[in-house]
Amino acid sequence: MPMRRKNSGKRRARKQPKLRASSRARIEVSARDRAAGKWFAKLVALQARLRGPKGCPWDREQTHQSLRKFLIEEAYEVLDAMDSGNPEEFASELGDLLLQVTFHAILAEEARRFTISDVIESVHAKMVRRHPHVFGDVTAKTPAAVLKNWEQIKRDERAEEGKAPEDGSLLAGVPRSLPAVLEAYQLTRRASRIGFDWENLDGILDKLEEEKSELKSLMPPTGAGNPVRSGGQARHVEEEIGDLFFVCVNIARFLGVDPEIALKKANRKFKRRFQWMESAAAQEGHRLADLPRARMEELWNESKVHV
Repeated sequence: MPMRRKNSGKRRARKQPKLRASSRARIEVSARDRAAGKWFAKLVALQARLRGPKGCPWDREQTHQSLRKFLIEEAYEVLDAMDSGNPEEFASELGDLLLQVTFHAILAEEARRFTISDVIESVHAKMVRRHPHVFGDVTAKTPAAVLKNWEQIKRDERAEEGKAPEDGSLLAGVPRSLPAVLEAYQLTRRASRIGFDWENLDGILDKLEEEKSELKSLMPPTGAGNPVRSGGQARHVEEEIGDLFFVCVNIARFLGVDPEIALKKANRKFKRRFQWMESAAAQEGHRLADLPRARMEELWNESKVHV
């Protein structure tokens, strides 16, 4: 029997959606599902074995904290594999990410906090609860309607759990530990689900020009150099740059682009082109750092043709 969290008895029972008659039958489990279940059980057993007395010394010394960096790394490696177009690589990296979930659950089970069964049961119940348009009597015919219902259900859940009013905010569930670009994306995406959004792209682009002008107003006149700013000036510049980034994230979200992925791709493109420049300079018998700026610009433009 799976262990339960110590405070599980104090949690209020959530209201379940009223099921349609056609939804009362159990969800069919296919041969594919049964095979996946067997392999998942083997994975859980394998990880428990690695943590056991006769297991792996490295696995035995890991903690939730020590594994944090691997969880992030594996997620980004999944994104890289997704872009590669190689299905075997994609599947392999998803497996590595699944292993991290399993590893954390094994650690929690050892501490008698919860088990992998609790993890799966929790997300299964959540998905049923948050899809009343599939399993209940709610109607949602568009993706926008689904997302609006989703946010209302989450607010109801927070209220039922007795969280403070400020925790009932639409934005309360966005982790502050997210990278800044992802946090901005999540914040604005949630706000947009209730209609707090730009009417069109032109409005956001106008805002971008406004933020650019505000930043320029803080810069010294042309030819005046870059004098050391006071603490107050530096904070003001930092704030305006933050506003500029925030608008750029809004533009990406409005156009249906994940800004983190877009920036990752831009980073890789810059790296490829810069390394091409280094190779081109080496073929000319020079280090890139020793070339004049004008030649660097020429090589940069050439790199766009080759890379």
